[in-house]
Amino acid sequence: MSAKIEIDTEFITLGQFLKLADVIQTGGMAKWFLSEHQIIINGEQDQRRGRKLRQGDKVEIPGFGEFLITEK
Repeated sequence: MSAKIEIDTEFITLGQFLKLADVIQTGGMAKWFLSEHQIIINGEQDQRRGRKLRQGDKVEIPGFGEFLITEK
């Protein structure tokens, strides 16, 4: 079961996503979090804070869950 993260823009960055999904408390924690945890986006590992996530993208974070980017 994936949690849905709704966006009302064309895309959000991976760093913004982590805060929106309540995985981290502040945007400043994104760099540290990405260096310490494996992130799988659409089946491929990606640790780039600026990675653009669009509607339909699936984000998996072991230990935190699976998320689906959807339109608001």
